[in-house]
Amino acid sequence: MSTLYARFAAHVADALDALAGEGQLAPGLDRGAVAVEPPRDPSHGDLATNAAMVLAKRAGTNPRALAGLIAPKLETLPEVASAEIAGPGFINIRLEPGVWHDELLAILEAGDSYGRSAIGGGQRVNVEYVSANPTGPMHMGHCRGAVVGDALASLLEFAGFQVIREYYVNDAGAQVDVLARSAHLRYLEALGRQIGAIPEGLYPGDYLKPVGAALAAEFGERFADAPESEWLDPFRRRAVAAMLDLIRRDLAELGVHHDLFASEREVQESGAVDRAIAVLDAKGLVYTGTLPPPKGKSTEDWEPTELLLFRSTAFGDDQDRPIRKSDGSWTYFAADTAYHMQKLQASDELINVWGADHTGTVKRTQAAVEALAGRPALDVKLVQMVRLLRNGELVKMSKRSGSFVTLAEVVEEVGKDVVRFTMLTRKNDAQMDFDFAKVVEASKDNPVFYVQYAHARVRSLHRKAAAAGIDTAAPVDLGLLDAEELALVKVAAQFPRVVEGAAQAHEPHRIAFYLGDLAGAFHALWNRGNDDPSRRFLVEDNQALTRARLELAAAIGQVIRVGLRIMGVAAAEEMQ
Repeated sequence: MSTLYARFAAHVADALDALAGEGQLAPGLDRGAVAVEPPRDPSHGDLATNAAMVLAKRAGTNPRALAGLIAPKLETLPEVASAEIAGPGFINIRLEPGVWHDELLAILEAGDSYGRSAIGGGQRVNVEYVSANPTGPMHMGHCRGAVVGDALASLLEFAGFQVIREYYVNDAGAQVDVLARSAHLRYLEALGRQIGAIPEGLYPGDYLKPVGAALAAEFGERFADAPESEWLDPFRRRAVAAMLDLIRRDLAELGVHHDLFASEREVQESGAVDRAIAVLDAKGLVYTGTLPPPKGKSTEDWEPTELLLFRSTAFGDDQDRPIRKSDGSWTYFAADTAYHMQKLQASDELINVWGADHTGTVKRTQAAVEALAGRPALDVKLVQMVRLLRNGELVKMSKRSGSFVTLAEVVEEVGKDVVRFTMLTRKNDAQMDFDFAKVVEASKDNPVFYVQYAHARVRSLHRKAAAAGIDTAAPVDLGLLDAEELALVKVAAQFPRVVEGAAQAHEPHRIAFYLGDLAGAFHALWNRGNDDPSRRFLVEDNQALTRARLELAAAIGQVIRVGLRIMGVAAAEEMQ
């Protein structure tokens, strides 16, 4: 759908084309930086454009002079009340009230599609997120990345991209061998053997007891006294499968689902690593060499070793990276490179949502992807850990000790929607505290409550209108809305622009921030009626005015519902 901002961007482009046709502006100027956006101060107008500011130098003139040519073109539009030059050359545009009446109707007519965009153009995007080691249930350390990745995938779909939601199963490392040994211990326990205290280094959680019981039912005494070499592989495979089932259930509680679970072990066993390195080698990006000493080590303490290296410095990394260990085996980086090549075969762009502990591997992975794709094709969103608080005290989590707080426990206590919304109230790379008391607090300081309360008020208003016998099918006169009410429409009209900006930046938290602003503007308008009954949304002795205000409220509720749906959050019908 054509949005108001896109429509006026086209109007600005038409004005520039006209000036070029008249010989007052050089043709073919790069207009990529020209924007139409809300002015910083709403009192300055409804829209603003920087066209004169960004084009003047290339056009060989000064910004105010160019703005003086553009503004009159815009003022000829029937939708424009005025176009004024401000500061060094910005153009502030005031629109006729009818523009906002039409936009309100457009919101209602579009319904769930309002804000939907085609900027993705069907481009295929792989979003990999969560990808926790399959060694136990999800805990709150995984939660934020799960929500950010899932909301980002939904946002991209809403913006016209084809999205693959992927989980990379790290089932080839030493940690899954530890899992298999831990499962074997629980297997012995299920057979009635005395296992005593869980040895240091094994996973002690009770979540492995059902796995041990299942193994005992399947194998009986067969592997009770057998050497590890006989049972490690089958136990590893079954334990990983059981953990993935557990992980899927945990994620489903959060409303998170993946299209694809890719196995690291299968990538390695398929020969994909050899193929990926061969591709890099054919491009002259693989060589045998030595690395400088690690930071903090002197040359006397460092014995250089010849290794097979990838020229990641050719793509902005600070040093070249080993792809084969001195023992001849592939490094984890080599396997990771092969995995990303596999993803590139089905996608145009890759997005990885990683924990902040992966900071050191970002540059090398992006370098490998750029080398394979022939262009930058990987964006990495780093997610900071969440501090979980209860009664102001930090809740410590440790998967190895078995004393962690599971994701399922948190969802059960405060609800999926609260967890998801809260995870998006900060930018992904900002620190976050999750306080059990604050996230369910009924106050304007709690963004989850504040946005949900706005939607609940809209739904309550319409129920009250029906009970009062207001004819909602009667013709509506939006001209009865005052300037403050139209100002709320202006905030709602920014939603399509916010969606596109958030999708392009890969930042789903922008939707949560916007909904907070919209809810705040709605509550402020609602509160006008606290002291003056004539300014309430429902004025029973003035049905015409009530009808107009009901349409306004319905439009705001619609935008809130769509925004929450992108975030994976259900809109509240009423507050409990």
